[in-house]
Order: sequence, then structure tokens, then C-alpha cells
Amino acid sequence: MAQGKLVVIESGTDGSGKSTQFELLYKRLKEEGHHVFQVKFPDYTSDSSALVKMYLRGDFGEDPRDINLYAASAFYAVDRFASYQMKWKNHYEKGAIILADRYTTSNMIHQASKIDNEKERKEYLKWLWDLEFKKFQLPEPDLVIFLDVPPVYSIEIIKSRGKQDIHERDFDYLYSTYNNALEIAGLYKWCIINCEEKGRFKSIEMIHQEIYKKVSRTLKGGD
Repeated sequence: MAQGKLVVIESGTDGSGKSTQFELLYKRLKEEGHHVFQVKFPDYTSDSSALVKMYLRGDFGEDPRDINLYAASAFYAVDRFASYQMKWKNHYEKGAIILADRYTTSNMIHQASKIDNEKERKEYLKWLWDLEFKKFQLPEPDLVIFLDVPPVYSIEIIKSRGKQDIHERDFDYLYSTYNNALEIAGLYKWCIINCEEKGRFKSIEMIHQEIYKKVSRTLKGGD
């Protein structure tokens, strides 16, 4: 029986400061003496992400909404399966804290946003949950931290990066993804960290402290 903890950090869009918060949390947990192993998805260092790379650069189409969402979900799911089997299963089963930058939860956010019909969206989420956690037997997260960053902030950061993938350069898609993410976060009872306060972006340290407080409670067995 696995004894580890799986903590996921998610956001509705890129350009949310997620990577910064991920590294701050990882460093702090390590400094406290925890056995922490970090994973990032997609795993661009692995051959398992080949189809994800093709999808994101537009090989299957420039509009993400026109690409079969079940196929796209399978690309990401197989990448996660390979990562689990080859890189972190042993750590997890020995009781490590697995800190994940994105996970199955990203498919729930990005691919489900392509579905307008509520019934069909729920059917997709049920299919995805069964595929990854039942059939692929990937661990379910113990905690999902969702960084609530309105697209008005993240889009400016994305623009400054230069080259973007098919998700990042479609601003209408980013807004629909963000709205879907808020709905998903509430439905699955993720821990929502509001990164905006009184019309301004909170400081990096303030957001970090909120994340750390929630993670600490989870590691101690709290909710």
C-alpha cells in the first residue's frame, strides 16, 4: 500500500506564477528535512512527451478546440504513466512527498473547457478519471492547490515570452479555460488560492505562505 503524499499545483492558465510557487514550496519542504520528489508535466525530458509536443506546436491543428479532446487527453495520460513507472513510483511507495507541477488535473481544466454541453463535460471527466486513476492506476492527489489568477494578468506574462504554443496564443481559449478551471476547482474541492487582492496581484511571499499553510495541514493529516 502506497504511503506517500501527492501534492499538485495547478492554475487555469500559463503565466500564473505557478512555477515560482512550485520551486519555493519544494525548497522549503526539502529544507525541513522531508523526502520530496518533484515531477513536472508534460515531462519534456522524456520520449513519452513526443505526442504532447506535436499537439502543442500545432501539428494536429492550430485551433485546440478542433483537436479531438480524447486523443489529446491520451497523449498527456501516457506521458504521466511513463513518468510514474520510470521515475517516481518507488519514491511514492516509500513514503515520499511527490510535488507535481500539473497532473491529471490539467486535462480536467484544459480539455474539458472544449465541451460546451454540461452532460458531455461530466461524461468526459468521468472517462478521464477512470482512465488515469483506475485503468492506468496512477495515484490520486491528496491535495490540489489551484492558483486563481485572472487571465488579465497571465496574458500579459504570456505575451512577453515570445513564442507561444496553440493554447497560449488563443486568448479566447485561455478565458474559457480559466472559467472552466474555477468550476472544476469548486466541483472537486481543490484548495483555491486567490492570487489577487483589491485589484492587485498578491506578493510572491504572501501566496507562498498561503500554499505552505495548506500543504502543512495536509501532511499532518488535516483537511
